[in-house]
Amino acid sequence: MTAADTGARSTTGAHSTTGAHSTGVPTMGTGQAPQTDQPGGAAAAATAAADRSRRTAALRRRLAAQLLFELVLPLGSYYGLRAAGVGQWLALVVGGVLVLPWIGYGIVRQRRLETMAVFTLSLVVIATVLSLVTGSPRVLNLRDSWLTAAIGLWVLGTLLGRRPFIMMSSRGIVIAKVGEAGLAAWEARWDAEATFRHQLRVLTAVWGTVFLLDAVLRVVLVYTISVDAFPLTSTVLWLVMLGGLFAFHNAYITRHGLKL
Repeated sequence: MTAADTGARSTTGAHSTTGAHSTGVPTMGTGQAPQTDQPGGAAAAATAAADRSRRTAALRRRLAAQLLFELVLPLGSYYGLRAAGVGQWLALVVGGVLVLPWIGYGIVRQRRLETMAVFTLSLVVIATVLSLVTGSPRVLNLRDSWLTAAIGLWVLGTLLGRRPFIMMSSRGIVIAKVGEAGLAAWEARWDAEATFRHQLRVLTAVWGTVFLLDAVLRVVLVYTISVDAFPLTSTVLWLVMLGGLFAFHNAYITRHGLKL
């Protein structure tokens, strides 16, 4: 997992900002009706629509890849190896190692060192070393709790900064839906509208709290259910919590006119 599509897609399905028949961003009216009957205007509109469609398709491919490499592959590899007679510790380690190329690809694709990617890599290494020292595969299962706890604390910490998590993580979704001009207008609302700022802070607080709650519940699961049952149980837990979070997020942005 790497959230928020991690912010949220006001984010992030992490998410967005506007109403049913509006873009959710202030319209920059000229006082004149659009000249849609002119060839140049029609061509520009078609180009903008095609560009918007391309960005949306790219976003969907990215989310599908995340689902495959961060959820399906680690979970499938664990149970596949266990069915083949591989021990719990080795099956857990392999599941963690399989995620590393995807994280590395993200670093290369972004052409910069992402803090969260480095943090995730560190967790895999630390959890593996600790499990070797303690000889307990349960320590490996704790790594996801550390990750979600750290994400939750970071998300809540952005409330103390200039702009909260939801504001930052929503940019990609906003660009995909309304383009760079729409993003500029959307971001201008942060400086101009106190209500807008309050609403994004509320969403950020909810996202951070859910991540922390997930971390606590994972720790409880680690020490109350069997090692073999944990990967599937924790995944189901996360999907349920994430589904509830997205449902709340979508209802909130719709009710408050933030949906794009």
